[in-house]
Amino acid sequence: MSVSALRSSVAGRVITPTDVDYDEARRLFYGGMDRRPDAIAQVVDPGDVARVVTLTRDSGTSLAVRSGGHSVAGHSVTDGGVVLDLAGLRAYDIDPAAGTAWVGPGLRAGEFTVAAAEHGLAVGFGDTGSVGIGGLTLGGGVGYLSRRYGLTIDDLLAADIVTADGQLVRADVDSHPELFWAIRGGGGNFGVATRFQFRLHHVSTVVGGLLVLPATAEVIAGFLAAAAEAPEELTTIANVMPAPPMPFLPTDYHGQLVVLAMMVYAGEPDGADRVLAPFRALATPIADLVQPMPYPDVYPPEDENYRPIAASRNLFIDAVDAGTATMILDRLRASDAVMAVAQLRVLGGAVAQVPDTATAYAHRRRRIMVNVAALVGSPDELDPHEQWAADFAAALQNGTTGAYVNFLGHDGAARIREAYPSPVWERLVDVKRQYDPDNLFRSNLNITA
Repeated sequence: MSVSALRSSVAGRVITPTDVDYDEARRLFYGGMDRRPDAIAQVVDPGDVARVVTLTRDSGTSLAVRSGGHSVAGHSVTDGGVVLDLAGLRAYDIDPAAGTAWVGPGLRAGEFTVAAAEHGLAVGFGDTGSVGIGGLTLGGGVGYLSRRYGLTIDDLLAADIVTADGQLVRADVDSHPELFWAIRGGGGNFGVATRFQFRLHHVSTVVGGLLVLPATAEVIAGFLAAAAEAPEELTTIANVMPAPPMPFLPTDYHGQLVVLAMMVYAGEPDGADRVLAPFRALATPIADLVQPMPYPDVYPPEDENYRPIAASRNLFIDAVDAGTATMILDRLRASDAVMAVAQLRVLGGAVAQVPDTATAYAHRRRRIMVNVAALVGSPDELDPHEQWAADFAAALQNGTTGAYVNFLGHDGAARIREAYPSPVWERLVDVKRQYDPDNLFRSNLNITA
C-alpha cells in the first residue's frame, strides 16, 4: 500500500520515516524495541479508522493498532506496515445522572479518571495513569478498584468497533453479543474499538497510598492473608523489591528487600483504620503514606522519559505460605538484574462475583495474580534474566496454569493458550472466524482461527 494512498484517504496526519517526529510517534512505553513502521496514521474519527482498516486489508499490509503504547510485547508498533494510532480519539461524554460515559480509546486512564472525578465518579482502570484505555479495557483491566467494583470490563456496557470488513458496529448485550463477550478479555483480535461506554461509580475520596514494610517471609505471607480477608472495599498491590532511594525511606533500607504496597480503600473513610490495622500490625512500617486523597491521586506523576527494559512473567496462584514467601525472597536475592520484583495482587471480591462464562477473561476464581520481573539496562542483557523469570514463574505455579493477557510479553503461543481455558479459547476462535477470518488483527496476543 502506498503512503500517498493512505494520505489521500484519511483526514488525520500520516507520519513516515522522513518526518522529524517519526521517532517520537513510534516510541513505546517499554524500552529496548526499535520497530520501524512504514507509516503511522494518526486517525481523527471512526471513518478514518475504517479507511485505514480497509486499505491495509485490501493491500495485504501488516497493521498494528496503538492506544497508549504500553503493550509488554510491543504489539503497538510493527516493523514495516502501518500503525493505526488512536491517540486522537480522545473525546468523552459523561452523563452524571445516568452514571455512564462514552470514552475514546485514545485517552489515558489517568486523564479520564481526572475528568470523571469532577462529578465524583470513577471507573476502575489499571495501576498506571499513562496506560491507554483501549488496550487496557480489551484485555480485562485489573487495578485499584478491582475488589470493590470488578475489572474494567465488568463496567463496560457497549463498544463501537470497526471490524475487519471496514464496518462500524455497536457491540453490547443485544447487538453483536458474541463480539461483546469476546472483547471483554480477548484483546484486540476482533476489530478496532473507537469508543467505549462505561458504567461509573460514586468514588471521590479514598484512603490510599504506600505502605512499606520489611520483607520477611512472615510479613509477605501475612500481608497476602490479610488482603484476602479484608473487605472488598480494599484493593492492594504488594511489590516485593529492593527499596528504591525514595526520600521518605531511610537510607539504611535503600537497596534492601521491602514490601512496597499500594493500598486503596474505597469505602467509608471512618472505617479505613480498622481495615488497615492488620497490615500495620505485621511489622513496624518503614514508611506509611496511606491517607485520605482524591481518587485521581492514586496515579502519581510519571517520568515521561522512563523506558523500562524487562524480562517478565505473569501467572496466577492461590496461596502464599511462609515457605513460598521464603522462596520468593531467595529468588529475588539470586537475581543480579538492575531491579528484580515480585508483584502480588490479591483478587477476589467483585472480580470473583462475575460468572466464569460472562466474559472472555476466564480467571474469576483465581486468588492471587503475580508478575515477576527483572529490569535490565539494555536488550543485550535480557537472555539470562528471561530464564530467571521463567524459572521463578514455574516454581511459583507448581504445575498450575493461567495467565492474564495484558501482562503477557514474549511468552509464546502456549502462554496465550494458558490465558484462555479450552472452552473459552474455542469460543474466541469462533468469534475470530466470524469477524476477522483472515487475521488482519494479528499484531497482538493472537487468537488464530
